[in-house]
Amino acid sequence: MGFYLLFLVVSLKKIEMNNRSFFLKTIAPVGSLSLIDVDGFATESKSLSKEKVSVWSKPKIIFFDVNETLLDLEPLKKSVVAKLGGNKELGTLWFTTMLQYSLVVTVSSQYFDFGRIGAATLMMVAKNNEIELSEDEAKEAVEPMLSLKPHSEVKEALALLKKAGYLLVSFSNSSNKAVKVQLDHAGITSFFDQILSVEDYGKYKPHLEVYHWAARKMNVENSDCMLVAAHGWDVGGAKWAGWQTVFITRPGQQLFPLAITPDIIENDLLKFAVKILKSS
Repeated sequence: MGFYLLFLVVSLKKIEMNNRSFFLKTIAPVGSLSLIDVDGFATESKSLSKEKVSVWSKPKIIFFDVNETLLDLEPLKKSVVAKLGGNKELGTLWFTTMLQYSLVVTVSSQYFDFGRIGAATLMMVAKNNEIELSEDEAKEAVEPMLSLKPHSEVKEALALLKKAGYLLVSFSNSSNKAVKVQLDHAGITSFFDQILSVEDYGKYKPHLEVYHWAARKMNVENSDCMLVAAHGWDVGGAKWAGWQTVFITRPGQQLFPLAITPDIIENDLLKFAVKILKSS
């Protein structure tokens, strides 16, 4: 190594400054490329560290997030916004706060029902904005989560995938009791071979362990799993866990720019189903 460094220093002295860029790009060891900032080369090498879109393969199991991916959250949003003085921005803040505190309890090795977290965080948002809201009123506001309708294309998409022989699993942050009520009310329970709730593991998505647990539960490798979700944090977590991912671009949802790009991106579930069936 010492001889190589000496050779490098001597060589640099012999090369004119206007040729320095060419020299470094030509003989620099591969391991040192990220340390060199010549003609934007370092920027290029850093960009290569971010994983690109992978070429997806036929999964053994397709997992579906439930809330917003399969079910239309508009009735829930309207109910919550009504309790927050009609302020839609506060409604959005409530949803992100609920997700935030689901992760707070996860990293603190605690677990509370998703509905309880929803009511508790709604009270927090209300209090921060000087809105009086009792615990009973908060619980009442989140009750529509149990009676949501599926998005218009969901049943047709699930039927196509089921008919094609795919194993379909719902995979939600909602409790076992809640998600069963949700799927039954939406009329889509029969499409699923298994209904999974993070309640059985005691941690919320997008903790990596939760995805690994779900794969073990279904007796498959992580690489054989594909998650379909409308949340950037969910597909981000699943992709980091070694799953294939599909992002459904529901209104108001965005991908996390620092996460690995999903394998498939579509604006509704039916388009995804048609795409995967054509490639099967």
